[in-house]
Amino acid sequence: MLGIVIPVVALILLTAIYAYDKLIWAVVFFVPLSIPLDQLVSGLPFNMNLPTEPLLFGIIFVYIFSLLLGKKIGRDITRHPVAIIIYFYLIWMTVTSATSTLPLVSFKYLLSRIWFIVPFFFLLIYLFRENQSSIEKFIWIFVLAFVPVILYTITRHLGYGLYNDNAAHWVMNPFFKDHTSYGAVLAMYIPFLLGFSFSDWIEKKYRIWVWGVTALFLAAEVLSYTRAAWLSLFFAAGIWVVIKLKIKFKTMVIMLISFLLIVFTFQQQILQELERNSQDSSANLLNHFTSMTNISTDASNLERINRWHCAIEMFKEHPLFGWGPGTYAMNYAPYQLTSQRTIISTNTGDGGNAHSEYLGALSESGVLGMASLVAIIIAVMIIGIRAYSATADKRLKTLILSAIIGLITYYFHGSMNNFLDMDKASIPFWGFTAIIVAIDIQLKQQKNARGL
Repeated sequence: MLGIVIPVVALILLTAIYAYDKLIWAVVFFVPLSIPLDQLVSGLPFNMNLPTEPLLFGIIFVYIFSLLLGKKIGRDITRHPVAIIIYFYLIWMTVTSATSTLPLVSFKYLLSRIWFIVPFFFLLIYLFRENQSSIEKFIWIFVLAFVPVILYTITRHLGYGLYNDNAAHWVMNPFFKDHTSYGAVLAMYIPFLLGFSFSDWIEKKYRIWVWGVTALFLAAEVLSYTRAAWLSLFFAAGIWVVIKLKIKFKTMVIMLISFLLIVFTFQQQILQELERNSQDSSANLLNHFTSMTNISTDASNLERINRWHCAIEMFKEHPLFGWGPGTYAMNYAPYQLTSQRTIISTNTGDGGNAHSEYLGALSESGVLGMASLVAIIIAVMIIGIRAYSATADKRLKTLILSAIIGLITYYFHGSMNNFLDMDKASIPFWGFTAIIVAIDIQLKQQKNARGL
């Protein structure tokens, strides 16, 4: 075994030292194709995604080594407002890992978050700044590696019948653990594919292939039976309309406050109406979508409410430091109410985590943990929309808007599920953020150059 492992590790380190960009592209390619170690070897006391996590370790190792040698990626990157908020996000996660109820679990969780952020935020910005075509390369490498996973999933699904919504939950194994993460990642890339499909700067001879891949992704999204992903795309489409119509931020705030006031005023009537919906998950796409508002009999919806309630109760007990990053699954069981338990409830968290990025952060890292995550989102949206408005370059506009809309699908989906501990969701999340920041830095440099 060592005879195989040692040469592979040596090759990874040599590649990282002399061509680290090639190693990053290798990780991007293998992310959709990565498989958990426990799918290959059972009974091990640890788990990791292969081959992406060993490759990420190599990137981090070389990055630290290069810092010790005095190499820097540039102050425009390290001092960018989004980068500064990310520092606080990681520092606070470090603090709450030290105060965690399970420090070993929390520091491992922190380490995994760092090895997603360093390569796919900081180093990607550096690559994008050095070579702008790297942005499209980042998108297409992931998309093209995703295609065989989609074909594999649909082929398996055909064997059980495309109208079999139960099979849709697991036919993407072992590449994705379930249909919700699969649907979430598909939704993140669909805005880019739609943007490329209608871009006049892409040559006509390539456009038909873009349309074909876009159609495949849309079909895969429908067949994933992931209601949250479908809803996230509708929500993102609404934001796209707002941005294209140049509706002012003040108007949006007034509309949001008005909506919240209406919901608060008629909350009892709304709740009663939702409780009347008894439509469970179904192979019928329309019925499946309408089952999203069923909070009376749909086990998936009721279990999500159960997990949210537990997260809030956990936060009330440890409001400042939380229970520790990554520890929700080990601590939430005593907070389940008998009246809220469902047929899929568990005491081990093997059916998912807090089912919310925001409530998960709130329960694990306290109010500042959730606040720092929300601050990253707000800063990225403000900077992204500002950069979109500041450039007349059609290519840059397409890339910025696609990144914004792709991230919005996850920001919305993150209220119902949490996948940022997975390489398949975390890498596009931080990668799309890097696209926005890289273009923002470029536009600032161009503005300064014109000023000089």
